[in-house]
Amino acid sequence: MSRAIRPKSKRRKCKSKAFTIIDQNRDGIISKDDLRDVLASMGQLNVKNEELEAMIKEASGPINFTVFLTMFGEKLKGADPEDVILTAFKVLDPEATGSIKKEFLEELLTTQCDRFSKEEIKNMWAAFPPDVAGNVDYKNICYVITHGEEKEE
Repeated sequence: MSRAIRPKSKRRKCKSKAFTIIDQNRDGIISKDDLRDVLASMGQLNVKNEELEAMIKEASGPINFTVFLTMFGEKLKGADPEDVILTAFKVLDPEATGSIKKEFLEELLTTQCDRFSKEEIKNMWAAFPPDVAGNVDYKNICYVITHGEEKEE
């Protein structure tokens, strides 16, 4: 088992922690006010009621932890196909090594498009630590994005 592989119990605990962060009032249900509060904490202060209502309406009923897990899984399934994401990474890997340098990827993620924060970068390296030479296995990242868990090696 590689060091990047997390058991299902840890992944579930991570999702549980995400639910707890979003459930700001700790009543076990994610409400429109919870969403407003968590978005405000991330710097999105002017979210319209209609936008929040649309997010809440994506669920079939009240968003408890079970519904949250189901919605989370459905969103992951909606990600781009693995081959599309791999092709995007391969553009950054002209020698087809299957990895790219940590510093290069970090620079791209913090300076281009939807820029990663320092915390997001820290979380990424915790989930996908580079090898001793500073290389990041982008094939594993692609697999996790599209399948929701690391594959056994």
